[in-house]
Amino acid sequence: MSLPPLPPQVPTPSAPLPRRRRAARGRLAAIAVSVAVVAGLAGFGGSRVLEGPAPGTALMGAAADDFKPGGAEPGRPAGAVPVPPVEGEKSWDAARLTRKHVTGDVRYPMTPPVGGNHHPTWMDCDGDVYKTPLADGNAVHSLEHGAVWITYGAGASPEAVRALATRVRSTPFTLLSPYPGQSGTITLSAWGKQLTVDDPGDERVGRFLAAYVQGPQTPEPGAPCTGGRAAPR
Repeated sequence: MSLPPLPPQVPTPSAPLPRRRRAARGRLAAIAVSVAVVAGLAGFGGSRVLEGPAPGTALMGAAADDFKPGGAEPGRPAGAVPVPPVEGEKSWDAARLTRKHVTGDVRYPMTPPVGGNHHPTWMDCDGDVYKTPLADGNAVHSLEHGAVWITYGAGASPEAVRALATRVRSTPFTLLSPYPGQSGTITLSAWGKQLTVDDPGDERVGRFLAAYVQGPQTPEPGAPCTGGRAAPR
């Protein structure tokens, strides 16, 4: 008895060729994306190592630190370039100018003062012109914020005072007031810096303002010149 013939073998169905090619291309694309992601992460990490902290990190830390006596010049961001002195200006060691807030009177070693302990409230100094003398402690706080305080003595003519007032009103972070007893006719004071002139048209006035209005000597860069005391006490 002979066995019946085996049925013909049915081949296993397979995907059409175009579909297989698309699947292969999809797998290759997925692999390429994975490689690119890994490489990108590695490159990002390497660039952060090379570049160091995010821009501004060190500057924010330096600006946030309060100055302590005996330290470096207050308020100067890392890498700030010192400005050349103006002819005739006087300078004080910024490391010796303390910055405590006090409510009582402070005896300053210079007139007008250019720094030291001061009142907790600053004088408004956004181009403000005062016709009566200011309390030293309030004005010194303005200097701490980067202002230049222009004062005039009894020898200043009305024309000179008007010229100074015009200049101050057009210059943010400045203030003007009379100062009885000062030795010079016109005195410009910044934190740790001071210049005395006889004439408001002296070209050194503009140079001093350009150098020290919110200049590198500022102990508190970014602090405001508004929102303080708007009138002498």
